[in-house]
Amino acid sequence: MIIAIDGPAASGKGTLGRRLAQLYGLAYLDTGSLYRAVGLALLRDNPASGDRIDEHRAAVLARDLDVATLHDPALRDEATGAAASKVAAIPDVRTALLAFQRQFAQKGAVLDGRDIGTVVCPDADVKLYVTASDAVRAHRRFEELRQKGVKTSLGAVLADLQERDARDQARATAPLTRAEDAVLLDTTELDIEDAFARACMEIESRQRMKMSQGTIKR
Repeated sequence: MIIAIDGPAASGKGTLGRRLAQLYGLAYLDTGSLYRAVGLALLRDNPASGDRIDEHRAAVLARDLDVATLHDPALRDEATGAAASKVAAIPDVRTALLAFQRQFAQKGAVLDGRDIGTVVCPDADVKLYVTASDAVRAHRRFEELRQKGVKTSLGAVLADLQERDARDQARATAPLTRAEDAVLLDTTELDIEDAFARACMEIESRQRMKMSQGTIKR
């Protein structure tokens, strides 16, 4: 079974994806970590680059990505996240990472990201689009950063999320969008337990429907 989870940052899709993978005995891939790894490699390759992204170099780093870097704690840094959002808009980077994601999914997996249900695994057994209001997502991210000791403001976090959303939705290649057959899961007023229960219900409902359709066809 392949479960595709898409949605904007801080919507809760990562936590949900990990729990679903554990429940159903599937591998899990946070595809955003791939772009974060490329962004981190680019920052380390040229620390003084600032907002200037070398698209050619980013594509080279994506093709030569070392999977061991997916466990680097620096992937969760805000600077890495900002760089990841920028390199994710580069078509050659997305092409370089697409094959890796599809190969990972072949034996059954839960993948979360921005274009899983639309591009990476368009034939996924179950597709979820997880979202929440801007205010709730910003508060979640702000609390996460505060617990890490990162000094920032709620307004700054909100502005950053909205900037990333705009970049993800407007890019020409594989923009963030809800697949037509994806179940919408709005977590604005849901805690993780409620969101998890709702997701399980949808997954099991989809699976029963497919089994029923298969029986009818036979």
